[in-house]
Amino acid sequence: RKKSDETLVNVLSMQTCVERWVCENIIKLLREENTVPFMVRYRKELINHMDADAVRDVQMNYESLCSLSKKTQSIIQTLNKDGVLSNELEWDLRSCRSADELDHVYSPYKKGSKLTKARRAKALGLEEAASALMDSPHTLDLSVCSCVKGLSTVEEVATGVENILADMIAKDPETLTYVKTLCERSSITIQSSKQNKSKDFDKFHLYFDFTCNVQRIQPHQTLAINRGESLKILSVKVNVPDRVKTDFTTWCINNRWRPKTFARGELIALIRNAVEDSFKRLILPFLTRSYRTKLTCAAEKESIAMFARNLRTILLVGPVRGCVIMGVDPGFRHGCKIAILSQTSQIQHTDVLYLHNSGFATRQKEAEKLRYLLLKHSCTKVVIGNGTACRETESFFSDLIARRFFHPLDVSYCITNEAGASIYSVSPEAVKEMPELDPNLRSAVSIGRRVQDPLAELVKIDPKHLGIGTYQHDVSSGALKASLDGVVQECVSFVGVDINICSEMLMRHVAGLSAGRARSIAEWREQKGPFINREQLKLVKGVGPKSYQQCAGFIRLNPQTLHSIFFFFSNSMKASCDQPAAPEEKPVAKKGKGKSTANVPPSFNPLDQTCIHPESYHVAQKFLALVGGSVDQIGSAGLRGCVESKVRASSVEDLASTLQTTPETLKLVIDGLTQPPGFDIRQNFGQADFKRGIVSMNDLRVGTVLTGRVDNTTLFGAFVDIGVGRSGLIHKSKITMDKLPVSQRRRSLALGPGERVEVRVLDVDTERGRISLDLIRVLQ
Repeated sequence: RKKSDETLVNVLSMQTCVERWVCENIIKLLREENTVPFMVRYRKELINHMDADAVRDVQMNYESLCSLSKKTQSIIQTLNKDGVLSNELEWDLRSCRSADELDHVYSPYKKGSKLTKARRAKALGLEEAASALMDSPHTLDLSVCSCVKGLSTVEEVATGVENILADMIAKDPETLTYVKTLCERSSITIQSSKQNKSKDFDKFHLYFDFTCNVQRIQPHQTLAINRGESLKILSVKVNVPDRVKTDFTTWCINNRWRPKTFARGELIALIRNAVEDSFKRLILPFLTRSYRTKLTCAAEKESIAMFARNLRTILLVGPVRGCVIMGVDPGFRHGCKIAILSQTSQIQHTDVLYLHNSGFATRQKEAEKLRYLLLKHSCTKVVIGNGTACRETESFFSDLIARRFFHPLDVSYCITNEAGASIYSVSPEAVKEMPELDPNLRSAVSIGRRVQDPLAELVKIDPKHLGIGTYQHDVSSGALKASLDGVVQECVSFVGVDINICSEMLMRHVAGLSAGRARSIAEWREQKGPFINREQLKLVKGVGPKSYQQCAGFIRLNPQTLHSIFFFFSNSMKASCDQPAAPEEKPVAKKGKGKSTANVPPSFNPLDQTCIHPESYHVAQKFLALVGGSVDQIGSAGLRGCVESKVRASSVEDLASTLQTTPETLKLVIDGLTQPPGFDIRQNFGQADFKRGIVSMNDLRVGTVLTGRVDNTTLFGAFVDIGVGRSGLIHKSKITMDKLPVSQRRRSLALGPGERVEVRVLDVDTERGRISLDLIRVLQ
């Protein structure tokens, strides 16, 4: 086991370009069931300060290697059962570092189809003749074999021998390695051409006569070609130069498949025919499959990475707090659904207004109703979904604002992506959360909450329905789901959740928790009131030591929230508290399965409102004593001044040594003690843009400089909302390194949803509704 682990670490380090000791630590942490967010925040020194994406990449490669190991073991058992396993073969199998290499070694021993030409020839007893052709051709007489039943002529014998030899050549690892080496030195191209017309025919016009070197083809081009081929619109082939075949044939005849003794001219011709047949009929299709698989895997990986980056960006958009918001789900025939939400996202009012396809008197009446609702609830922020009738609804609000119709309110609006809102509105979670509301009104609530607290609302929706990626239906659904689930868990954990008010849906995405554990926490909260401290999580069913370790640092207990709900809960539960505590007797009867409350303190711990993990509370207490502070001063300017003074006087490394901890842990403790109450990492990210006027596409002119916000990033460019109802495209060729901040120059496509940019209009095609933009700079 130790030797295999060393091999695993070495291979993982080579594949990921991560130091060997880091890979070793990550493997150990994963085997101990640690989550990626926990490792990134609380085990920085063990993973060399890697970010979540890098750790997740190592994790995925590690899981692939484990899967490869299982497959290798299964093959070894199969070969051993068939009686063909030797020590050398087992060593070759265990030395494989990828699925391709494993197939390389295993393919000669696979049980082929009974219908193959080689299998038919072997069944006729020609395998011995094929071996003699290579080992002792001077003794081979093909005419003798023609006497065998099923073979009537020497030509049939020769064809059978050729088929067996061709199969041997195609499955020989050394031969396959050589032909791959030849291909690497040559210009291999992938070519697509139109095949049949269909409803999506015009979408693929760029690939009707497309040829590109496999080394230079872009990921989005690969995925587009694959989709066109699956729709039977495109035919695709891989072109291997004739020189590869010529060099391969020469090498086979003169080296690898050269007879060991003298061979007559007709036998040399037979070998040549076998080599050429093997290349054309077996090896060329194998190379085509290999290249297509390799290109598809690379394109899928890049597409998934792009999807994950986009998802992280929109989840971390800054919340719009402290104001009442009206969410609007626009529509024509069925009206615009509206929902007014309080500062804490509680539903204050819902309604349907018919702002379009009606007479002037009706529209005026609806406008009056709209003004009444905004004034009644002191609402100045309107959030409009970007679906059907969005442009008309935006124009309606813009006209009213221009006429100061809502005076004295200073009303502004923003457009938000409503992708997935309708799907969520009919989901079981939405029904449970808003049982009394019509599904259409639930959509309006979801649209408003997406701006109030994007993270809390968007985690309720399957990331695949958020419209933030490309070719999501053309990539591996399993790999995509794993990546996106990891990003959601990372974002929710790093932002943190207030355990006493967060939804069950949000809670289940915290590192260390699951749907079942989140449900148990919610039930515990309903039955026994708010959590007083983090330690009480240990009393919840399903939250064991490992789960607690993983989730504790990401869970917050806000003292203001705690005080505001404690008295309400106490009053509502007063009657039940006066009853005999019968339910609490049940765990005693479960023969030790109940959780003891003996070691759980009954009081609030101020450190529970910080990002400091409970395992480091003793370090925080010692550090506070060192600087002359107390836990009651957490987040105050006074404590911040004391800490900064101490750090200036003595470095973090020296202080960590004094406190017998690591510098990484001490830095985290300092952050937790000095960050203001209610600190949110999203406050450093941009919020939704509210505006009061509207610009149309017809107002755009080539050369106009505008500011906008990135809507979506794809493999071929970035779509930017410039406020004209149609997003413009910055092609990836226009996103150059000199236009980007230094911190963003390492990413493959350095823009993500939500980023503000300054752009120049390059072209406006009003008929096709397309706007081409050039990136000037990223606004920070």
